[in-house]
Amino acid sequence: MRETMKQLVKKILRGLARWAIRKHQPGIVGITGTVGKTSTKEAVLTVLRQIRKVRAASGNFNNEFGLPLTILGSWDRAGGPFFWLRAIAVSFCRLIFGGEYPELLVLEYGADRPGDIKYLLELARPQLGVVTAVGDIPVHVEFYSGPDAVAREKSKLVEALPAVGFAILNYDDESVYEMRDRTRAHVITYGFAEGAELRITNFENRAEDGRPLGVSFKLEYGGNFVPVRLDGAFGKAQAYAAAAAAAVGLAFGMNLVKISEALSYYQVPPRRGKIIPGIKESFILDDSYNASPLSMHAAIDTVKDLRPKRAVAVLGDMLEIGKYAIEAHEQIGRFAAKVFDVLITVGPRAKFIADAANKAGMPKKNIFSFDTAEDARTTTQDSIKKGDLVLVKASRALELDKIVEEIRQL
Repeated sequence: MRETMKQLVKKILRGLARWAIRKHQPGIVGITGTVGKTSTKEAVLTVLRQIRKVRAASGNFNNEFGLPLTILGSWDRAGGPFFWLRAIAVSFCRLIFGGEYPELLVLEYGADRPGDIKYLLELARPQLGVVTAVGDIPVHVEFYSGPDAVAREKSKLVEALPAVGFAILNYDDESVYEMRDRTRAHVITYGFAEGAELRITNFENRAEDGRPLGVSFKLEYGGNFVPVRLDGAFGKAQAYAAAAAAAVGLAFGMNLVKISEALSYYQVPPRRGKIIPGIKESFILDDSYNASPLSMHAAIDTVKDLRPKRAVAVLGDMLEIGKYAIEAHEQIGRFAAKVFDVLITVGPRAKFIADAANKAGMPKKNIFSFDTAEDARTTTQDSIKKGDLVLVKASRALELDKIVEEIRQL
């Protein structure tokens, strides 16, 4: 799309989205953070659809194009000039002639650069906001002065909430917890640490005879607790998503039992920590959609917690972290050396993962580095043995989903 056409489409979508909000006046749940937005969105949708008619984006629609598209309707994907013409025409007709509209919208607020949150808030101002996590080295930090600037950008969501609204904040992330002082809304905190109002306890990654099953944990709030079991979901990141969704449910007056029942229907979004069958009777932890230092560490920790007989990692570059790139990749390499039997890296930055893993004690014969996903496909196939757990994770631009497709059991 040429720049002139891009700006024109952006302007039209903005106008139509604001028109839709004024016309239908839906309740809005806004979700932001540097990791976990989409999983949290899906968990919130799973909970709230038990009591209300809800719409959320089916894809990763969290920018100046995706957010208004979600406001205007349900779209599977965006791309090409005819898509935009159709989306604009259909949306205009719906606004003119009317039609069914959801009571609630669950929207992701992305912030690649300073000012993004403000722009999105001018389109749709939520009554309830969720902040997932920021981390010490957040993704997109290369476009900001530092991690604190990223946190300030994200905090604009809770600053915009009304006094009668709710701010759902991750108690375990210091940058997020500090946002409690930047909002007029009622605050509900969630997390693993003692002190969180909605606390995750008794967490376990479940496996049976080497076969990963899912996670189980308890949610405690106000002296009460309920067990939660998420089949096919793995890692603490999924527990965080479920807890954030539970806090949203509490804000809407649901009780813990009903929330727990609703969460049993939660499905992990594709390529965000889902385990799928692999070749040679292996298991693939497909987390290939994106990566940041925080989410990379969490994914490796999940593999460690599952205690497979043998573990293989296919790790690629973590992009958009600027001056922190070398340090962040080396930290991941040192951690990976303690968990994996074989390490395959993809991309120039990921070579720092390989070098650090070798220095931390992983034998050089078990480490392979490649420039592209295409180059790494054969070695990845050859490295897998029966019963292996294979983690595949990198920033989206590395296209490690191609490796997942190569090694999955068809």
